[in-house]
Amino acid sequence: MAQVFDRSSNALARMSLVLTGLIVIAVGVALNSLQRSPWVTRQGQRPDQPVPFSHKHHVEGLGLQCQYCHTSVEKSSYAGIPPTKTCMNCHSQIWTDAQLLQPVRDSWATGESIQWIKVHDLPDYVYFNHEIHVNKGIGCASCHGRVDEMPLMYEENSLQMEWCLNCHRNPVKNLRPTSEIYNMAWEGPSTDKPVWCAVTKNTEHTDVPTAQSVSCVTKDPGNTQVAMLQADERFGPHPVDGAKTASDAPVMALPASYQKFESQTELGNFLMDKYHIRTANELSSCEVCHR
Repeated sequence: MAQVFDRSSNALARMSLVLTGLIVIAVGVALNSLQRSPWVTRQGQRPDQPVPFSHKHHVEGLGLQCQYCHTSVEKSSYAGIPPTKTCMNCHSQIWTDAQLLQPVRDSWATGESIQWIKVHDLPDYVYFNHEIHVNKGIGCASCHGRVDEMPLMYEENSLQMEWCLNCHRNPVKNLRPTSEIYNMAWEGPSTDKPVWCAVTKNTEHTDVPTAQSVSCVTKDPGNTQVAMLQADERFGPHPVDGAKTASDAPVMALPASYQKFESQTELGNFLMDKYHIRTANELSSCEVCHR
């Protein structure tokens, strides 16, 4: 009987299998790269907004606090988008005829909300709570980047699950004193710029969040220094209710022993313990997000 296949058929079959495997691997790598690319994550993209709002101008230039616009960031899962009234608090007096602010004036006149395009848009199945992160020592810049240097807002990080888990597996690197939450330039302690922290007394049975019982300073407090704590919990560490500021609240001096930190790892481990933050294994559990 005549031979149906040539002897080279075996080599061709092997080459076909190898080529198929390489194609499958290449497609997998390409899809993985695509899934992490800015085309999917929108990382670094600056969407066209109805009004070209500049965080750099308002935050760095004018010194507005984050909480002035994002009023619910400390007490809600949402940071909150400011209503038109917040804009008109200033722009009813300044830049009243600026063409680029016409959508703001139209919104104020008609009562219709400005249709902002959400920059940091998580999937609907993701549960993220701003309140717990802010009150447990995670600064705005850790997630949103140097907003004070952004003329137009963009997404600094991918916000994918992998990125979230990297922080949850090692939260120490991002923890900071609650007094520095809104400090965009915070870089953590170093040998040249140490930080001193202490735990104030008599706060175990109050309604003050655990993280607020830690007092940190950037200047050597010496042996006689005491930690200062706001006695009235109504104001909290980052007041936003009009003229009611932290300086208006009664202050009491509580004896405290300060500890010096010269690295972010040392400070982070200290804060993780004092803030009563769960371990990395507990934080990276699926139950944290998927209830």
